[in-house]
Amino acid sequence: MRLSGKVAVITGAASGMGKAIAELFAAEGAKVVVSDLRLETAQTVVAHIESLGGTAIAVAANVAKEEDVQQLIDTTVETFGTLDILINNAGIMDNFVPAGDLTDELWERVFAINTTGPMRTIRKAIPIFTEKKSGVIVNIASAGGLYGSRAGAAYTAAKHAVVGLTKNVGFQYAKEGIRCNAIAPGGVSTNIGTTINEPNPFGMERAMVGMGINPRTGDPEEIAKVALFLASDDASFVNGTVVTADAGWTAY
Repeated sequence: MRLSGKVAVITGAASGMGKAIAELFAAEGAKVVVSDLRLETAQTVVAHIESLGGTAIAVAANVAKEEDVQQLIDTTVETFGTLDILINNAGIMDNFVPAGDLTDELWERVFAINTTGPMRTIRKAIPIFTEKKSGVIVNIASAGGLYGSRAGAAYTAAKHAVVGLTKNVGFQYAKEGIRCNAIAPGGVSTNIGTTINEPNPFGMERAMVGMGINPRTGDPEEIAKVALFLASDDASFVNGTVVTADAGWTAY
């Protein structure tokens, strides 16, 4: 068990990649905090983990709210005594809205969840990690954080910011025993598409130009295996970088 005895917080863990990461980490021996906006769905994930002999709790949290982030990490430490692994997975799409049609509201909402949320959880976790000179952070970025038109302007900018945050934290805290990496998934079968309700026709048309070269859509479990590698001691020399998992889509 590669994560035996470790305590892991996963945001957006009630479904999709977060759920797959939570279940795999629990199977690998971690005590898992399943965090999500939807407590009831998170509790279903916890029940499944427990039915397989794993250890998990559910904590409702909106990462766009500072008080929720504080409660999430505090509850984790109160329950399990510490924190070892932080997975920032919670995120939303932006309806492919291009810069010319952006509203302040959409921009701020996408950044609040996709970028400010990870900053806040990292900020809360770092004192715990620095005190014991050990800790791992994995941010779920996106191919949209590496290239220009996998989504709209807000999502693209927010995920680019996550990549920058990852590199900054990884380097600056490297001598404190902290590793911070990101995963840039390509197309993965999750329910993040439910956050697309009124796609912008122009923005969507431009974003879809490259879909024909996408070799295939991934499964959440495939991303979870990358997260497991990065969270484990197998990745002890991997820090401040982005691992692309997209079946070769961005290699073209």
